[in-house]
Amino acid sequence: MRLLDALQYRLPPAGVVSILHRASGALMFALLPFIIWMFDTSVTSEVSYMQFTGVFASGVEFAPSWLVKLVALALIWAYLHHFIAGLRHLWMDATHSVSMQFGHQSALVTLALSALLTLALGYKLFF
Repeated sequence: MRLLDALQYRLPPAGVVSILHRASGALMFALLPFIIWMFDTSVTSEVSYMQFTGVFASGVEFAPSWLVKLVALALIWAYLHHFIAGLRHLWMDATHSVSMQFGHQSALVTLALSALLTLALGYKLFF
């Protein structure tokens, strides 16, 4: 019976933001080789930049272009969410805004901003 109770428990938005903040940091760490490859390939030379843009247009040997774009979109979300959640934490630390109401509202703003910006950049990436 306790397992069913645990499945019905809902985290408050601040808890969701906290978990996603950690997950986005872990995702960015896991994708660090991809980040380094993207940076290195995009700034080395004109030829390597053309190869870099070609990967997003036609894919790479083992991955189609949609998969590369999906990984890039995951990285975009991770960066945006981690950055916005980090600003939220800095604001709360600097202003001592630790009320439940502020935590709830700022968590909703964090979730909405990261989702909207990810959608906008995802649209730009895929279309």
